[in-house]
Amino acid sequence: MTKEYDLVIIGGGAGGLVVASAAAQLKAKVVLVEKHRLGGDCLWYGCVPSKSLIHGSRIAYDVKNSHNLGIYHDNLQIQFSEVISHVEKVISTIEPNDSPERFRGLGVDVIFGDGEFIDENTFKVNQKLLKARNFVISTGSSPKIPDIVGLSEAGFITNEQVFSLTQLPQSIIIMGGGAIACELGQALRRLGVQITIIASRNQLLPKEDAEASKIIENQFIEEGIKIIKSAKAEKVEIIDGKKVVFVNGEKLIAEEILVSIGRTPNIKSLNLEKAKVKYNHQGIEVNNKLQTSNKKIYGCGDVIGGYQFTHVAGYEATIILQNALFFPTKNVDYRVIPWATFTSPELARVGINESQAREIYGDNIIILKQEMKEVDRAQTEGNIKGFSKIIVTLKGDILGATIIGKSAGELIHEIVLAMKNNLKVTALTGIHIYPTLSEINSKTGLLFTKQKYAQNKSLQQLLNNFFRFRRWLGF
Repeated sequence: MTKEYDLVIIGGGAGGLVVASAAAQLKAKVVLVEKHRLGGDCLWYGCVPSKSLIHGSRIAYDVKNSHNLGIYHDNLQIQFSEVISHVEKVISTIEPNDSPERFRGLGVDVIFGDGEFIDENTFKVNQKLLKARNFVISTGSSPKIPDIVGLSEAGFITNEQVFSLTQLPQSIIIMGGGAIACELGQALRRLGVQITIIASRNQLLPKEDAEASKIIENQFIEEGIKIIKSAKAEKVEIIDGKKVVFVNGEKLIAEEILVSIGRTPNIKSLNLEKAKVKYNHQGIEVNNKLQTSNKKIYGCGDVIGGYQFTHVAGYEATIILQNALFFPTKNVDYRVIPWATFTSPELARVGINESQAREIYGDNIIILKQEMKEVDRAQTEGNIKGFSKIIVTLKGDILGATIIGKSAGELIHEIVLAMKNNLKVTALTGIHIYPTLSEINSKTGLLFTKQKYAQNKSLQQLLNNFFRFRRWLGF
């Protein structure tokens, strides 16, 4: 039976857009279905607006603290509406890359509507029945909302509303201690908001290196952010026009509540049972080819759980492109996945961290740790907080790395390249420009050779005897 399309793509976020544009340019017949607007969470509520807001907040922080360099200012003013105008300008500049017009120009049929599967081979939207050789689900995720007494009645915002604010509340209570909570919490604090973070775990950024997380926590405390760890809100009330959150026997009062406790997959309206697609609370279940339990249907991005990053969704889209358009022979490989939390200092990571490495390898690893304060460029800029930590095998194979410090999100890529190409950690010791922050990578890589030498007493004795013999000979 002839199919109308080669691919039906459901969801116009990062993953879906990559599949749609590439497939169309390969001359496949493609339809892209999106219920709201193209670009996904990253463009409208995530990466783009948050990093634009963070940029403004960093400038505000630097100006406030410029006296440390002998530079003084008077009457600093922050016009939040103008900060948001910058955020909106950045979105509007990037948005044409994700516009319906661009994709229709590439040959993609773009349909806006809220559709569902009616059987294993058909997706229905706007009364139109779409059939294809293969389908791709890339519907993303939404903020998870906790079941807390009084929260809905009191009202709250998530990352989907925070960038629509035109006036800042004087105080915000943030529920959550992950990346979004930390990034927005610090940015809003630097713009003048009193911030309280309620984290359910005993560590901010609980998936990250404990030492790195502690640096972030100390920085937050230094900036005046109140942190309550190992706690969850019990109930919320409105008292005298203020929102009151009850936690650990304490009443926290603020003008606004920001909920950031995680994400939930956007699957409710898809009628996946009809399509014979299995899923759980984390998202759609896929195999290493990114096929669902219905082999004609693929999944990528936040909707399948796992690594919830725009760049991972884009990577998964490239796997689907080959498997869905041609033959399902390509497997996904998550061994070298980098990410960063854009707090100040930044925290970047690739591979496994120290605690994970010890669980897997025991004592058969070497930890290479280089302090940022020992990098001269960091000293010149007064950004000495942080370190680079690379975990390697006894033979020098890189298992993972964490960098915390200024520009960590940029610095991590040299290690990503080394891991991707199975290079030893000593490959990082190539010549680096002085003085640059990137020297931290060469310094950390050099520690492997230094530690090996320090442990090799036989070599040290041999060299000692060699040089003593040369001195005796007189040359």
